[in-house]
Amino acid sequence: MANVKKLTKVKPIAQDVRLAQALVPEDEQPYKLPENWVWVRLGDIAEYKKGPFGSSITKAMFVKKGNNTYKVYEQGNAIRKDYNYGNYYINNDKYNELKNFTVIPGDLIVSCAGTIGEIYQLPENIYPGIINQALMRVRLKNIVLLEIFLNYFGEILTQDIELKSKGTAIKNIPPFSVLKNIPFPLPPLAEQKRIVKRIESLFEKLDRAKELAQNALDSFETHKAAILHRAFSGELTAKWREKNGVGMESWEKKNIQSVCSMKITDGTHQTPTYCEQDNGIPFISAKDVTAGYINWDKIKYITPELHNELYKRLAPQRNDVLLAKNGTTGIAAIVDTDIIFDIYVTLAVLRPDINCIIPRYLLKIINSPICKKQFDENLTGIGVPNLHLRDIKEIIIPVPTLPEQQEIVRILDGLFEKERRARELCDVIGNIDMMKKAILARAFRGELGGGI
Repeated sequence: MANVKKLTKVKPIAQDVRLAQALVPEDEQPYKLPENWVWVRLGDIAEYKKGPFGSSITKAMFVKKGNNTYKVYEQGNAIRKDYNYGNYYINNDKYNELKNFTVIPGDLIVSCAGTIGEIYQLPENIYPGIINQALMRVRLKNIVLLEIFLNYFGEILTQDIELKSKGTAIKNIPPFSVLKNIPFPLPPLAEQKRIVKRIESLFEKLDRAKELAQNALDSFETHKAAILHRAFSGELTAKWREKNGVGMESWEKKNIQSVCSMKITDGTHQTPTYCEQDNGIPFISAKDVTAGYINWDKIKYITPELHNELYKRLAPQRNDVLLAKNGTTGIAAIVDTDIIFDIYVTLAVLRPDINCIIPRYLLKIINSPICKKQFDENLTGIGVPNLHLRDIKEIIIPVPTLPEQQEIVRILDGLFEKERRARELCDVIGNIDMMKKAILARAFRGELGGGI
């Protein structure tokens, strides 16, 4: 790589007798390191302790916080980066039984079930306590800086953890026999300090760029919401109505079902078996509907046999509006292609009745604050938001005459040409996160020079 800064000459770590015995054999080393770095195992740079078995800590043993009580730290502390979270305590006798799982200031706690890989360093003023079964305790040895470990483990190693995790619906940290044996590229301490300083400098610049992009995107969204309000209150086309001799009395309030030519229906409720793209039919879910468009980049595919079964029930077509009803709810996209595809239960199909509503008008009103407010009022479900079909059907929208709808769409399309630039800002924000990963990858190959 061009302009790579030559590493500072430091006494090789391998001369430390303790580490020399822990070096990773050459045939197991993922890639070549600079000459004064060494490959070690994760188990060589830190001590790891998984929380006790679930049956070791039960609700029956919890007591009120007081003298001679100890806190039970849980996954929420790691996820929220908050040592005060939670209200579970045990008495002194139970603590003595479980004192092998004690945490002290400076320990890292890692969530290791469900949401895995969230890391939090406990501060100086923590309440004495232990970890529960959903946490892992990590105590670093003095051969590695905290920042180096956090960047490697938290940003890169998490990918390995995901791949090597056990379980399906709930992910888990892999067994210690796997975790401790994962290779770790260890630079000399002086080099670690230089790397940390360089990473912090580069990340600061990227965070500033991300902040500017996010501010621009937020400003656009605020401006867009104001324009949509004017459009669907009649203000935006006031001059058009005056010119064409049309009054506001021509506007009607209708529920969404009444402007659709078929019953509003969602996709299949069965979890499909996926197949390779070459042999499959496109299968769309709520994750593929963003900002008024279908994102075809990461769609999945189902077998032709399953497609034939699903297509008999529901066959999406051009100008249908697809509404996300589970997870990220209330976002709609219009079908602007003749590609044959199927949809999952997380999407509802709204087929506009062109005798009373223009498809792109329906799309824009669905994505407006008018509908969002009503959607939010009808959300159900704990954890994963959900919109019921019956509630979607009863959402009330303003419906002007077809010519005025066409005028509203024309004006909004012109005003929202900047929407394309806003979507590019979203890409910039995503690219910044990818750049951070690339910087870390270079850092741990010894390739992070002085330039960006």
